[in-house]
Amino acid sequence: MLLRRIIVTCLALICFSTFAADKSYQDIVLKTYPDQQQTSLKNIAGDKPIYLKFWATWCQPCMEQMPHFEELQKKYQDKVNILALNININEEQPKIAEVISRFGLTMPVWLDNEGELGVALGLVGTPYSVLINRAGEVVYTSHESDANLDKFIDMLANGQELSAQTTDAPSPEQTAKLLKPWEQGEHLLFFTATWCDWYLAESRPEMSQACVAAQKDLDKLAQELPNKAWHGVVNHLWTDDKALADFKQLYPSRVDFSIDELGVLFNHFSIRNIPTLLWVKDGKVIERITDFSQPEQIVAKLKAAP
Repeated sequence: MLLRRIIVTCLALICFSTFAADKSYQDIVLKTYPDQQQTSLKNIAGDKPIYLKFWATWCQPCMEQMPHFEELQKKYQDKVNILALNININEEQPKIAEVISRFGLTMPVWLDNEGELGVALGLVGTPYSVLINRAGEVVYTSHESDANLDKFIDMLANGQELSAQTTDAPSPEQTAKLLKPWEQGEHLLFFTATWCDWYLAESRPEMSQACVAAQKDLDKLAQELPNKAWHGVVNHLWTDDKALADFKQLYPSRVDFSIDELGVLFNHFSIRNIPTLLWVKDGKVIERITDFSQPEQIVAKLKAAP
């Protein structure tokens, strides 16, 4: 457990990376909470900078940062558009309401419904703060809620036009390259996360147990369908090669696994629940399975497929 905490902490310190964020991210469709209306960053009224905080209800550091987040909202709401952006992975709507109530959050809450904005802004783990100047340029990103964040928000609030920074967002060429292997032929893609079994154990025990059961049964499914092209994809959030190696040792399987580089596959195939099994044919999803409680029915369904 200590090693896992170290991995999460180390990943949470990543602040800047190599690809400039295309300002077209402002057109990405999001949903408002709780009314589920479609919106985008361009729909924010007024000539103000923006502070986005990516979070999840099951993210422990996110909960620790919420009081400070609300303090910033009260202090700067007249000068900065402050938004709580839920990443919408393994999320439950009542849990969002509970967090809003517990911390008395007064800023707008939106959902990154398909995870597209997270990919565009280089999300590698929550909590993740993104500051955007009035020109629509990303000027600061951080996983910390500290004096540095306060300093940059204060500078934006007082009219300083900070220089654009870079984020770990995939270019169109990278995206096309990462999707190419799955655009031809038939594939069974199993999506999960190296952390869903242990990180969700306390906050979402049912989800954690579902991950454990599906990951333990995966090799049996693969044995029943040996002629299918199987591949496992683990979410890129809070994950590195060491975490993937530990995962493979804990859940040995003939199915080969890789990390979803830059979150491209999760975004492209709209994976918002972990675990998920997709039957993909020539790039199109033929079957989407999220209930692994009856493996024999999954096998029967996939065997009967033409």
